[in-house]
Amino acid sequence: MRVDEPEARPRLEVRGLEAGWDRSLVVKNAELDVAAGEIVALLGGNGSGKSTLLWAIAGLLRPRAGSVTVDGRRVDGLSADRLARLGVRLLPQAKRIFPSLTVGENLSVTDLAPGIGDWRHERREEWLARFPILQSKLAEPAASLSGGEQQLLAIGRVVTTLPRVLLLDEPSAGLSTGWATECFGVFADLAATGSTIVLVEQNVALAQQLAHRTLRMHLGRPVVDV
Repeated sequence: MRVDEPEARPRLEVRGLEAGWDRSLVVKNAELDVAAGEIVALLGGNGSGKSTLLWAIAGLLRPRAGSVTVDGRRVDGLSADRLARLGVRLLPQAKRIFPSLTVGENLSVTDLAPGIGDWRHERREEWLARFPILQSKLAEPAASLSGGEQQLLAIGRVVTTLPRVLLLDEPSAGLSTGWATECFGVFADLAATGSTIVLVEQNVALAQQLAHRTLRMHLGRPVVDV
């Protein structure tokens, strides 16, 4: 499943990043370089700062110090909406779907966003072909799906936008082994076309099979996993 080695120049650069919640500083002086086409797995226990780091990179949490650069452009301080338009997309740990909308509406909700072209429909059809359970429920409310089906829907909404930087927080949560393997194959395909991926995952074996590099959060920052 692992893709070819990525190009050397980093697409995503994190320098001295610090972030936290209320008075708690969780991410401390974090440094991270990820190239276009590279997949980096970020491991560590609960509370180690993995999700906080992803939220800070994605603009959902304003960093207290440091910088985030994408393709040479400094982006820390931009809103999550602005970052999404630049191709930085986050799959949060909690399923982010619109429960009152249908499955089809959830998959189409970003069609009118800036930078989304006609290829979006083709990518959506490819996703539905991989997971026909969603195809059969396009007209049903998303809230009626099982937990695993909702996770497939949430992942589909993100990956079908062809993100430049994809931040994945526990994507295998709630998925069967078969569905998780299929989704990880899609992540590998995205990297092969140039997407940069940072993966937070509790399934260590699956993460290590996919990633080019594995890092571990230690004292609030990613370090080489030995």
